[in-house]
Amino acid sequence: MNVTRLIGSNLSVLRVSPLAITLTRGLHSRREALPTPPALTSIQNGSDSAEARGWIEQFQTREIPRGLVELTFSRSSGPGGQNVNKVNTKATLRCPIDASWIPPWARDYIKKTPSYVSSSQSILLTSTVHRSQAQNVQDCLVKLHTLVVSAASAGLVNEPSEEQKARVRSLEKAEKARRRLDKDKRAQVKRGRSGGRDWD
Repeated sequence: MNVTRLIGSNLSVLRVSPLAITLTRGLHSRREALPTPPALTSIQNGSDSAEARGWIEQFQTREIPRGLVELTFSRSSGPGGQNVNKVNTKATLRCPIDASWIPPWARDYIKKTPSYVSSSQSILLTSTVHRSQAQNVQDCLVKLHTLVVSAASAGLVNEPSEEQKARVRSLEKAEKARRRLDKDKRAQVKRGRSGGRDWD
């Protein structure tokens, strides 16, 4: 594939490898696409947890695209030197809590955080820590990403290890043996009482 560009009066040809274009497109798609969360309203068992963990592992490797949130800007009172109160560097991010990419089982957790605005049923995050608008936007997106991961991980049910399962079985077996022994002792006491009576 040839891409031509005119520099002054000289015409130069820039050759671009099709493989390079393919790789660039693939990187762009990985950066943009977020995995679809499972349709779980709550985590009930180990199977649900395994499904949720699979989504979390995929989501952790992705960045939240700016197009999925609403961003507004205002003047910041934070660090910025001469830019303070002159340039709109403060970033404010809003995102509806029922967005399709936010796991249903994570929403109750999010509603309990200070970032949730009940009147608009949305997540509200701000950043003023950086001097540039772009950096504050990125900071908001990172905060949102961290919040979603924390919320999605909060209700996971941990599967017991084989050692823990074996210990539980051992305890259950010991408890059954103890109950059987107590029952036998009570039966012996009853037989002793009935056999000790003199009916003559």
